[in-house]
Amino acid sequence: MAETKQDYEKLKKFALEQGISLFGVADISGIRDEFALNKALKSRIDRALSMGKRLLEGVLRDIKDKPTPLYFHHYRQVNFFLDRAAFLISDYIQDKGFLALPIPASQTLDWERQRGHLSHKKIGNLAGLGWIGRNNLLVNPDLGARFRLVTVLTDMPLELDKPLEFGCGECMKCIQPCPAHAIKEQREDFDHRACFEKLKGFRRQGLVGQYICGVCVKACSGFKRKQKKES
Repeated sequence: MAETKQDYEKLKKFALEQGISLFGVADISGIRDEFALNKALKSRIDRALSMGKRLLEGVLRDIKDKPTPLYFHHYRQVNFFLDRAAFLISDYIQDKGFLALPIPASQTLDWERQRGHLSHKKIGNLAGLGWIGRNNLLVNPDLGARFRLVTVLTDMPLELDKPLEFGCGECMKCIQPCPAHAIKEQREDFDHRACFEKLKGFRRQGLVGQYICGVCVKACSGFKRKQKKES
C-alpha cells in the first residue's frame, strides 16, 4: 500500500509540473468492458488516470448565448495541451515498466451518440474529480465545469481516489442560459437529443467546426471558489 501511495504522489507531482490542474486515479475494473478497445488490452488495465486542465475565464466571458471563434480555438488548444500531457505521463509510466495508453481528449468514434473510446467524465467521477451535474458535464467543486479532461489507462498499481456524489444541490445556474433548453431540474431528464441538435445548428451556421457550445460551461463556475471570494 505504501508503495502505491508513493507512486501516486510522484505521478501526481509530475502531472502538475506539466501544467495539469486536476488529477485523480480511478478503479476501472467494473467499466472497462464499455471501452472501445480490443479485449486483450482491456483485460490488462485496471486503473485510469483522469486529468483536467482549467479553461481561461477571459475566453469564457466572450460567450453569451452561443459558441465563439475564440472559444473554438481555445477548446482545440486545451485538447492539444491535454493530449501532449497524457503522452508525457504515459511515457513516464512506461519507463517505470508498466503499460500506459493515453486516450485523446476529444476523438469521437460515433457522432450521433457522441461517443469516443470511453467516457472521460465517467472516469473523472470515479477518480474523484467531480460529479455528473444537471448540465451533463463533470462538475468540480473548485472549477465547476470550466475544464477539459483526458485519460491515461494503465496497469500501474496506484492508490485510488474515491468517487464524488452529486453535489449541485440547489444550484440551477446552468438551466436558464442553455440555448437548447436541454438542462432540467432533475439531471436524469437532461435532453441529449435537443442538445445535439443545437450543436449541429451551431456548426451549420459556421460558428464552430465541431459539435461544441460552451454556454453551460461558462455558467458553471464552482461553488468553493465563489465561497472563497465572498469570505
